[in-house]
Amino acid sequence: MLMTWPASTAWREGPMRISTITNWAYAITVGLTLLSGAAFIFATHYADRERDAVAIAWDLDGRVGGLERAAEQTTEDARLYVLKGEERYLTAFQSTLTGERELESLLKTLKATDLSSAELAALKAIETDAEVLDAIEQRAVTDYRQGDRDKAQGALFSPEHEEAQTGLLTSVGHFIDLVATRAQEDLAQARAQADLWSAIAKSFLGLTALVFLSVLYFVLVRRVARPLLEMSGIVRRLARQDYDVKISNTGRRDEIGDMSEAIQIFRDNGLERERLDAERRKDQETKDRILQLMHRLQACRQESELAPVVALFAAQLFPELSGHLFVMNDGRTTLAASSTWGQPSISRVEYPALECWGIRRGRAHLSHELRGDVRCLHLSEHAPSAALCVPLAARGDTVGALYFESPSEAEALEAARVYIELIAENLALAIANLQLRDRLANLAIKDPLTGLLNRRSLDENLSLLRREASDLPAALLMIDIDHFKRFNDQFGHDAGDYVMGQVATIMTAIAAKTAMVHRFGGEEFAVIMRGADKVAAMAMAEATRRAIETAPVTYQGRPLGTVTVSIGLASTEDGRPSATLMQRADAALLRAKSGGRNIAVSDWSDANLQMA
Repeated sequence: MLMTWPASTAWREGPMRISTITNWAYAITVGLTLLSGAAFIFATHYADRERDAVAIAWDLDGRVGGLERAAEQTTEDARLYVLKGEERYLTAFQSTLTGERELESLLKTLKATDLSSAELAALKAIETDAEVLDAIEQRAVTDYRQGDRDKAQGALFSPEHEEAQTGLLTSVGHFIDLVATRAQEDLAQARAQADLWSAIAKSFLGLTALVFLSVLYFVLVRRVARPLLEMSGIVRRLARQDYDVKISNTGRRDEIGDMSEAIQIFRDNGLERERLDAERRKDQETKDRILQLMHRLQACRQESELAPVVALFAAQLFPELSGHLFVMNDGRTTLAASSTWGQPSISRVEYPALECWGIRRGRAHLSHELRGDVRCLHLSEHAPSAALCVPLAARGDTVGALYFESPSEAEALEAARVYIELIAENLALAIANLQLRDRLANLAIKDPLTGLLNRRSLDENLSLLRREASDLPAALLMIDIDHFKRFNDQFGHDAGDYVMGQVATIMTAIAAKTAMVHRFGGEEFAVIMRGADKVAAMAMAEATRRAIETAPVTYQGRPLGTVTVSIGLASTEDGRPSATLMQRADAALLRAKSGGRNIAVSDWSDANLQMA
């Protein structure tokens, strides 16, 4: 404990009066204490500057990030409008464009801040790139509304648009790098000043301790010794940044009390600084880990690759939490867990989408009894665990949900919520991009009416068959719907499309995984059979012909009559060239049609005609 000063003393030492020594010691102590307090104030001031530098950098990053997101949303709405032609995308584009007008005032606000010449130049580049991108998109929307769809789509997917968008992203990235560099410099400068004043404060504290030691030696050992020794120990521990030291509060109004208060302030500032440094390090580590996760998500080539990546990083980022990654089915009605980390126990692994309040509300939802909010229906009743459901939404579509649960308390979920929502935004975009790429790939290789492989795929598969050096035979079936025109003439083109779809379904079911079914064009189809000899090819042809002939076809309650097909077959067996498969199968099909239709004819023998 720190000791209090005795009321008075009356003994002398040497020619100098004790009162004189005491007065000098008092004056020196007061001066050093004031200097020490001033140094502590300066150290505290520069510590505040550290926090201000970080806050300014975050604010600038947030504003420019908002600008980037606004530009990306405008581009997305414009592209969706010229691709689909739906007015809701035009409305969204115009609404977003109206919001983007606020960019000018935002840029003016940014310019009004204390920016360097390089940052102002980077900001001007962002403004210029945004105007160029905006002009391209407005011109494209105008062209589309005037009926020039190809020109509009070409503009929005042109190298000029890509260059403008890439330029904007590059300018934003450059500006963020400049701001980050300046923030680091300001932070380093403020930290150096704080360290300097901290060292000065420690020096003054050391001098104060020396004065008190002198007074202890010459005058008042009992009055000063004990508190000075304790205080010296405290100062040494604080100098080593050992902030666990306890400082006694004596309530004294003299130099000892002032020093105790100053040391307490220094200790409190040190503890606060340690806490802030620890939070900053933890936050940076978390962000670095999230950045690694984002890179892995961007590198995924298939949607199935996302699940193990999310499970791995979720367990590393939030070791105290468990959870699932739920993915929406194609019908957008059910959520099913595609990956799991930890040991989640209160949520079902598959449930209707509307049982989750996060999906209903379109925003993160925390389920916990003490929070006073409704509980998701897919969770177990009366379970003590807290759960957080974050919907995965991108481009106006919900593709899944990110689910976390804590064993008992909701504080861990609340602390991680910002990071979880950040992960959810990027994860939703990654899933949506992969799903969009799959849809585009299907459009490139499949016929939109029947769902079969298209003519382009047929040509590629035949070309691949010609290039392969294989001893296994292959066969090609050319199939044509007999008298298809009558369905269009008697029942309408919709009925004709329905007939074509039914025929495609039957052929797909029969082919299963043994053949590839294509729509050649119109009402004509082609089936490639790899590794099939003549007998297998003819069996497939006959099975297909009989299945189509015997299948009842009814459209909107009206029977359309019997549907039959004519089939021409060609094979590479017996050394026949694969390069002529198409010509030979087509010639056999012509013979089948001229031979009365509803038959299968091969190019290797006319004796195997199969009549209905």
